[in-house]
Amino acid sequence: MAILRASQIRKMVSSERKKKLTELKTELLNLQGKAKTGSVESAGRVRELKRTIARIYTIEQEESNE
Repeated sequence: MAILRASQIRKMVSSERKKKLTELKTELLNLQGKAKTGSVESAGRVRELKRTIARIYTIEQEESNE
């Protein structure tokens, strides 16, 4: 899965963002579990997922304040 940029996230409808958020959280939990056992393929992917999740939360918050 590619990195989601802020412009791409802003184009999404709120329901799409929530769906994507649950997908990313699930993937993050799976990768964190693999990291604890030492069988993670890409350590950078965990960081990328955390940042993307934070972007989605930030944009949701911005739009709720408008």
